[in-house]
Amino acid sequence: MRLMNTLESYAEFDSDDLAMTAQRFADFKSAYLDLYAKAKSDTEKEKVSILDDVDFELELIHRDVINVQYILQLLAQLYDADDAEQKAIKKRILDALAGDPELRTKKELIEKFIETTLPTITNAAEIPECFEEYWEQERRKAFEELVKEEQLNEDKLAKVIERYVYTGKEPLSNPDIIQLIEKKLKLSERKPTRERVLSKVIDYVSTFIKGVAA
Repeated sequence: MRLMNTLESYAEFDSDDLAMTAQRFADFKSAYLDLYAKAKSDTEKEKVSILDDVDFELELIHRDVINVQYILQLLAQLYDADDAEQKAIKKRILDALAGDPELRTKKELIEKFIETTLPTITNAAEIPECFEEYWEQERRKAFEELVKEEQLNEDKLAKVIERYVYTGKEPLSNPDIIQLIEKKLKLSERKPTRERVLSKVIDYVSTFIKGVAA
């Protein structure tokens, strides 16, 4: 990835000259992110993993400005494409989602939009508004599920998320998270519960808020 980033800075660079195909390279990037996600998950569960010693350099992947607005442009192309083109455009969308650390968390939801909502739209111009409505419904559903699953105070959770989004700093202090939990916790439950809730809050923001704005 480091070499590719260097090569792409030259005007005469042509990916067709490489021994590795663009698809093969995209597959490796996706696998790299899979390993990163596994290492992060194992660390949160306090498991010992050889991946803990790997220094993941996600900035090598996250170079281009690829956000939901870019995906919406591709969705419009997908909507207007004929049957022969749709498969290639859909693959392009899914590859973009799988190969970008920020959009990766949104992949399942955007795939669901393509399968369930896009076929019901009557005009490509309606896609941004329909997507916004769909995203808000899914965001609200996820928020309510988080509140119910962890027995959290809804208003306090909303404020913690708002502060996290505004400052960009994760709510790391114990009071920030523990104050959200309405059920009584044993002393032995406080640390694992706090870490689990914190992880879910970060995942929620990463999925539904980061990268969604233009």
